[in-house]
Amino acid sequence: MGSLGGEERPAEGRRRPRFLCLHGFRTSAEIMRKQVLGKWPADVTARLDLVFADAPCPAEGKSDVEGIFDPPYYEWFQFDKGFMEYRNFDECLAYIEELMIKDGPFDGLMGFSQGAILSAALPGLQERGLALTRVPKIKYLIIIGGAKFQSPTLAEKAYANKIICPSLHFIGDNDFLKVHGEKLIESCVDPFVIRHPKGHTVPRLDDKSLEVMLRFLEKMEKETSEHASTDVDEKEVCL
Repeated sequence: MGSLGGEERPAEGRRRPRFLCLHGFRTSAEIMRKQVLGKWPADVTARLDLVFADAPCPAEGKSDVEGIFDPPYYEWFQFDKGFMEYRNFDECLAYIEELMIKDGPFDGLMGFSQGAILSAALPGLQERGLALTRVPKIKYLIIIGGAKFQSPTLAEKAYANKIICPSLHFIGDNDFLKVHGEKLIESCVDPFVIRHPKGHTVPRLDDKSLEVMLRFLEKMEKETSEHASTDVDEKEVCL
């Protein structure tokens, strides 16, 4: 696991928004790193401080990326066939919190597939004091091939209120989670949406999607630099 981005620096006086990146089901931090850095242009990734983390559970079955990406493979938690019951979910939340304490502070979460479903549920769980109680509030989300949790019990806790932090969503025309990804967008107050013709994948950025991505980056950079200058002002007042 490590902090991986481009070489270029953001604009003078701005720091790069720091994201904890949660990979897909039965993949790994290294695989997601390749998926993102291999497909998105360097002038985008250089503006983000990305930390890719392995999930806590070794894969309990065959990975869909076997033969494409090398093992080892991991999963964040386990679920039944109807996606209604979960195992190791509380342990997973505790593990993510420890990562955020150790490698943070983080501005946001970026997730793909299982990691995206998890990322999108965390702000709501955090707001209600059910997860991530020892770390700063999640300010931004990047959701690639995401969805809402199907379990009514968990959904009631995670999406009791709309997700207020700005969020960027990638929706694939041929993604089997597309319908669920659209429903997730309806639960967000400030969603930026990138639609692409592919399936359940981290897509490349065409001109149109790059435009949306850059708007999202500019919003974050402006807000993080404002937060930084506010912090400096507060420190000066205390001195």
